[in-house]
Amino acid sequence: MSFVDLYGNSEHRRNLAHFAAIATLASTDGSINEQEQAVLDQFARKLDITEEEYEEVMDPAKKFPIDPPVNSEKRLERLYDLFKIIFADNHIDDDEMALLRKYATGLGFSGETADKIIKRSVQVFSGRIDFDDYIYLLKQ
Repeated sequence: MSFVDLYGNSEHRRNLAHFAAIATLASTDGSINEQEQAVLDQFARKLDITEEEYEEVMDPAKKFPIDPPVNSEKRLERLYDLFKIIFADNHIDDDEMALLRKYATGLGFSGETADKIIKRSVQVFSGRIDFDDYIYLLKQ
């Protein structure tokens, strides 16, 4: 039984899986820098991740499935969160792009839609915006 299966609360399970996705993106380049660590800590609080869960997620041997929300706005919010961790160091590399596309399709976006959202988001995330502006710009 996986760690995620231990939790009956589906919303918490989705939050834990989402946090794992964020942590995976943060560690894609092999290390987590100070800015990424601050963002991870912020998401741990926001998603109600316990210290034990945090440590479990940070274990590179553990794998967590993508658990997509049903609501399309919630899926976009999950992508927004992923972009926040990627741009914590003001840089996106090829490995992060590949993982981002994988997560976007795992969240339920078609390949074409995922590519469009990612391309647009990279353009938008060159600056700092809030979630409402992010939704507005993606729908343009």
